[in-house]
Amino acid sequence: MSLTAIPAAKGSVPGLGHIPRLFRDPLAVLRSLHTEGPVLRLSIGTMPIVVATSATTVHEVLVKQAKSFKKGRIFDRVRPLVGNGLANAEGPQHIRNRRLIQPLFYKERLAGYAEVMSERAEMLAASWSAGQQIDVNQVMGRYAIETLAATLFSADFGGPAVESVREDLPVILKYMLRRALAPTFMDNWPIWREFDKSAARMRRVIDDVITRTRACDPESGTDLLSLLLAARDDTGAGLTDEELRDELSTMLFAGTETTASTLAWALHHLAEHPDIEREVLDEIDKVVGNRPVTFADVPQLPSITRVLDEALRLHGVVALMRRTTKPVTVGGHELPADTEVLLSLYALHRNPELYPDPDRFDPSRWLPEHVDRRPREHTVMFGAGNRKCMGDRFSWMEGTITLATILPRWKLRPVPGTKAPAEAKSSMAHPTRMPMTVHPRREH
Repeated sequence: MSLTAIPAAKGSVPGLGHIPRLFRDPLAVLRSLHTEGPVLRLSIGTMPIVVATSATTVHEVLVKQAKSFKKGRIFDRVRPLVGNGLANAEGPQHIRNRRLIQPLFYKERLAGYAEVMSERAEMLAASWSAGQQIDVNQVMGRYAIETLAATLFSADFGGPAVESVREDLPVILKYMLRRALAPTFMDNWPIWREFDKSAARMRRVIDDVITRTRACDPESGTDLLSLLLAARDDTGAGLTDEELRDELSTMLFAGTETTASTLAWALHHLAEHPDIEREVLDEIDKVVGNRPVTFADVPQLPSITRVLDEALRLHGVVALMRRTTKPVTVGGHELPADTEVLLSLYALHRNPELYPDPDRFDPSRWLPEHVDRRPREHTVMFGAGNRKCMGDRFSWMEGTITLATILPRWKLRPVPGTKAPAEAKSSMAHPTRMPMTVHPRREH
C-alpha cells in the first residue's frame, strides 16, 4: 500500500519537500489546498503527510472512522511541553480524564467563571482612556491569559503562575506550530532556545502552584485547579500532580490563543462594519443596560455569538492532525497504518462552495435559518466527534461577556494609515499587529 497514488500538492522542493512554502506562509499553503483536491500529499522533508481539505474527508477522519485514528505528529512533538493532557491522551486515559474534567464545564460551574470574566472585563474597559492607541492583538492576548489564569488558580497562589503565563505563553504559542512541523534534526537548533526556556519555566511554576494548592485544603476552592484536585473517578482515585500539570497546560494553550485571537478579529471586523456594530450595541443596551454583564445575559446576546462564530470561521484553528492506527480508506485513497493525516480547517472554512464569498465577514451566516440548512460537517471550528473541545462554551461565554462590556463604552477604530493586520504563522490565524484608537461613545 503506497501513498504515491495520492496527488502531490504544488511547490515541493527536492530534499525539503514543502518545508520552504510552509515556513514562508503556512496559511497561504493551507488556503490553496482545497483548489487542488479533497485529498493531497505534502512532504515534510522526506516524510509524507496526507492532507484532507473537503468537508467529507474531514468528517470521515474525525467522526465516521475516528476509531482508526489517533493524535498525530504535531501532538507527538508538543508532548514534552503539554504532556498527556486531553489534547494528547489516547484510549482509556483520555476517556477517564475527560469524565473527570467534563463537570468543570457544567452550567453551574460556568456561572461562577462568568463572575470572574465580568470582573476582568470591567477592569479592562476601565483601564483605557479617550484617544489612547492600543495594539488590540497584544491587549487581548494579555487579557485572555490573565482572565483564564484567574479562573485556573487561587488568588492566594496564582500570582507567580499568572506572571509566568503572561510572559512565557506568547513565546510558546509563537513557535509551537513551526516546532511541531520541523524535522527532528532541527531540534537542537538555536532558533528554539527561547521556546525551550519559556516552556521549562512555565512547567516549573505550574508544578509549584499544584504543590502549594494541594497542601491547603483544595476541597473548599472554586478555581479550576482546586476543582481538579477534588475530582475523583469511579475507583475514588484523582489526578496525579503530573496529570494535573498536563491538564492545566492544555487548558492554558487551548483557552487563551483562541479567545484572544477571536476577540481581536471581532473588534477589527466590527470597526469595519458599523452597521453590524450598531445591531450588537442595540442588543446589549436592551439586554444588559448599564449594569455589569452576567451569566444569565449570555444566551440573550445572539448577535455577539454570530460575530464570534464568523470571526472564528475566518481566523480560527488552521489545521488538526491525526495518525492512522490501521489501514483505512479516506476520500477513495487507501492509507496504510501510521500515515500522518493533516486536516486543513482553514481551507474547509474558506471554501467558496461551502461559504459563498468566503472572505467576507458576514455574521448573518449564523442565523438559525442558515445554520439549520448547513450540514454539520461543514463547520469544524472546535473539532468534531469524541475529540470535540469541551471548553467551547467557556470560551464563547468569555468572548460574549468581554464584547458586551467593552462595546457600549468604547468605539475602537483602526489607526489612520495602518494596513489591515497580517496573519501570523501560528496554530491560529491571529493578527501580528492591530493598532486601534479608543474613542468614548457619547451616547453612553
